[in-house]
Amino acid sequence: MRPDNYRSTRQLPLGLRPGRLGVLAGGAALLLLLTAGALRAAETPFSGLNMSLSSLPRLSDARTRSISPENFTGEKGKGGMATEGTGQHAGRELGRGWKISPSVNIAAGQTFTMAEINGSGAIQHIWMTPTGDNRLNILRIYWDGEETPSVECPAGDFFACGMGEYTQVTSLAVCVNPGSGFNCYWMMPFRKSCKITMTNLDEKGMVLYYQIDYTLTDVPDDMACFHAQFRRVNPLPYKDVYTLIDGVKGRGQYVGTYMTWGSNSPGWWGEGEIKFYMDGDEEFPTICGTGTEDYFCGSYGFMRPGTREYMEFNTPYAGMPQVIASDKQPWFGLYRWHIMDPIRFERDLKVTMQALGWQSEGRYLPLQDDISSVVYWYQTEPHAPFPRLPAKKDLIIVRP
Repeated sequence: MRPDNYRSTRQLPLGLRPGRLGVLAGGAALLLLLTAGALRAAETPFSGLNMSLSSLPRLSDARTRSISPENFTGEKGKGGMATEGTGQHAGRELGRGWKISPSVNIAAGQTFTMAEINGSGAIQHIWMTPTGDNRLNILRIYWDGEETPSVECPAGDFFACGMGEYTQVTSLAVCVNPGSGFNCYWMMPFRKSCKITMTNLDEKGMVLYYQIDYTLTDVPDDMACFHAQFRRVNPLPYKDVYTLIDGVKGRGQYVGTYMTWGSNSPGWWGEGEIKFYMDGDEEFPTICGTGTEDYFCGSYGFMRPGTREYMEFNTPYAGMPQVIASDKQPWFGLYRWHIMDPIRFERDLKVTMQALGWQSEGRYLPLQDDISSVVYWYQTEPHAPFPRLPAKKDLIIVRP
């Protein structure tokens, strides 16, 4: 018989049950830690970086600035003050404050400094519409006073539009809009300074409209610097693999690939595998893809359903926005952004792509195609020297 005053321990409050005091103490300690962490997070000012729909309501001490030909320095209250510029003739009856300096002229062989920014912050958006052959308009970006650029690419290829013809690109990182509006949204942090230049390698002058939108703010210690590098091989030697990037030293993450692919052989060209060698990999990589069209998030030859025709496509993370059909040499433009699946490395990185088609009896055919690429990655500085940009004659795409 239980005594009249018996009370089951199951009826006691959780913290007073036998054997539960330690749990209660641990739970209380955890609660205190979580509360303290939440209070610290609430007290930490929002940097104005890591923008998304959910961060838009947050207030920040970050200062928004923009550089364009109407405000070459981005200084506060200094926009639209020009009295001379490419629009002064059109605005001669309207006067100062109207559209007097919307663009710049860059003479043949000249380099123009688009932006010089001092302080800590990040580029958040770049828009431009360069004229001429975009393979001969070379974009370079330098971080924190470095002597060699962290970005060095033909402008068209950097904006995933690399064959000298307009094509619409609709993705999260890059948008190319009618009629030739190049936009990129890669976040590009810097801690001391930023310098952006455009070099005109063409034999004729170019007109450049541009706007660089950025914020001045503190940059967290764990943010690395943005890099982009261009390469081209034409033709790829027999049974060689195409190297997208090699010699990267440091810690970071690979975040994107853009390729132009000129097929020098009839038939299918995209059977080759992409391989990521990282952190000491030698003969065999850590990551090995299953096919070129698979890597670019397509399948079975990018064919339009029910046909043998290529089908262009644009998605937020991958696409083949450009197909130039030709019996002699078809061309393809493809992008793949590793926004949700960055490829992280600790010490070093090398990335290659095979060029494979098909031949008789179900055998692979090593191809000797005309391949170009831009790779995009973040890493700690300093970065390893880039290979020399191809000579002018080796940049230009000549189609049959």
